[in-house]
Amino acid sequence: MSAQPNVEFYFDPICPWCWMTSRWVQEVAETRGFPVSWRPISLAILNEGRDTGDHAEGHRQGKRAGQVAVAIAESADDAAVGRFYTAVGTRIHPGGRDDFDAIFSEALSEAGLPVELAASADAESDAVLRANTDHAMEIAGPDVGVPIISIDGVAFFGPVVTPAPTGDAALQLWDGIFAAASVPGFYELKRGRTSGPQF
Repeated sequence: MSAQPNVEFYFDPICPWCWMTSRWVQEVAETRGFPVSWRPISLAILNEGRDTGDHAEGHRQGKRAGQVAVAIAESADDAAVGRFYTAVGTRIHPGGRDDFDAIFSEALSEAGLPVELAASADAESDAVLRANTDHAMEIAGPDVGVPIISIDGVAFFGPVVTPAPTGDAALQLWDGIFAAASVPGFYELKRGRTSGPQF
């Protein structure tokens, strides 16, 4: 494990489990002093052609938020994408809000970004978001969702954890997950969930 790892975090802003993992990664990054490249992907794109039932509208709004994140990445930097994701996720997940247009505008303002970027939510082309999603599946798939983390080129789905660990527990989980994921041929470690997201 390098002292200054190259970390990419692939996220859909609508997923509460992804949000929890992102808070853990953010804490570890701040403690260890490395940057995170925040990469939006889309559960709506991943599930095209499937009946997603009650999740369909959430997936649509997650894709819209992802389109805004793509526009931020093209006009600013990874840190700005991360600030936007933090602001959006705080409102959607612990905040429990679903007035998405207002959320996007508020989040952009909080992140110090032009509020006009909110119009990107309904951009005609989703080519970049689709390419990000395809790439995430190439490095960690198939048959995974979000979050996906890549550390120095080693990519994996998860961890799915609640609540997000903090302090020493956050660092221990980081070191343990990466140690396991870096073993050639290691693919899966899983147990059934007994608790919902605890923000």
